[in-house]
Amino acid sequence: QFSDTGSRKEHVKITSESKPGFLERLSETSGGMLMGLVTFLLAFYLLFTNEGRALRTAKSLDEGLSLVVPLDSTHSISQQNEGRLVHLSGALSTSKPLFDPSYGLSIQAVKLKRNVEMYQWVEYEDSREYEENGEIKKETKYSYNTEWKSEVVNSRNFDKEIGHKNPSAMAVESFTAVSPNVQVGSFVLSKGLVGKIDDFKRLSLSNLEDPHADVTRGGDYFYHSENPRRPEVGDLRVSFFYAGLSGDDPYLGSADKVTVIARQRGDQLVPYHTKSGDVLEILHPGDHSVEEVFQKEHQSNTVKTWALRAAGWLSMFVGISLMTRIFYTLVDWFPVVRDLVNIGLKAFAFCVATSLSLLTISVGWLFYRPLWALLIGLLSVVPIVIARSRVPPKKQQ
Repeated sequence: QFSDTGSRKEHVKITSESKPGFLERLSETSGGMLMGLVTFLLAFYLLFTNEGRALRTAKSLDEGLSLVVPLDSTHSISQQNEGRLVHLSGALSTSKPLFDPSYGLSIQAVKLKRNVEMYQWVEYEDSREYEENGEIKKETKYSYNTEWKSEVVNSRNFDKEIGHKNPSAMAVESFTAVSPNVQVGSFVLSKGLVGKIDDFKRLSLSNLEDPHADVTRGGDYFYHSENPRRPEVGDLRVSFFYAGLSGDDPYLGSADKVTVIARQRGDQLVPYHTKSGDVLEILHPGDHSVEEVFQKEHQSNTVKTWALRAAGWLSMFVGISLMTRIFYTLVDWFPVVRDLVNIGLKAFAFCVATSLSLLTISVGWLFYRPLWALLIGLLSVVPIVIARSRVPPKKQQ
């Protein structure tokens, strides 16, 4: 079946295969058990190392807050602060503007990104499986649409490449230019600090002329197309983004301000290694006090810690579910029993994953905060106690 709705095309493909037998399903489940074991063990590593990382980062931030020296001026370098952790705020500056000669564009900024997109065919799949005459049938609807994409879409992997062929490469490449020398006042930022300047903003092209005869400007794009309003597959459009405006611009405004906390080494700002084994090299956009910066870093550490805890718990839950899947396979011929076993296995995986996650977290805290570790260890027993309390007592004989 084939239909064409404008630039969108669709066709449906139906494949069938014999219903897998018991031994085949058992073999697939065994492979899933091995994968589940790996996922289960990975969860322990993730949860344990995450707690040590979180506590080490928190201690390093507290250490940094107690040692940091606020600088009164960014234009004078004091030898008294050599090797110390310093705090300063000021406007970004660079030695020279960044250029893109291909499009006659320049800007005084820390970073300039050229983003190239090509008009291409994109394939989408929508599948459903159903059983018919003892066979498992899979109906897949393939749809094709033309879209602007930053990466080359390989049409060779399409189910139907005829009529949906894309070019194998772009004639113009994307790139990001970074200023080799970035300063705040008289201080030169390290590569690590420059890497943190990543708040990209779209660069307006309204004040630029068309750079070539075969390039047309439309809005904030340069088009390599005969008709940008009706692009064809293979046409290109180019847009630009910048981060860290480092000079006053009549259209973009004044230079961006940043707040930096790092170690002073001569006229450079470099990473500071704490006694806790962490590294402090902090940069935030805007003008912030010492307390505000460290508060933001603590909040970021908390969010990261809870995100990794959730990932560790989910990994453990999936691992346990895969390892116990064999019990579901043994009874999947009986619909009622199968559904009950499935619910029971999910509840078992939830309780065990929660208990083992809390227990692993408590072990991670054992060397840092023993009392909290003991409390979390006690909490790890709660899910199992609740689960046991819901099991009906055996009838007296």
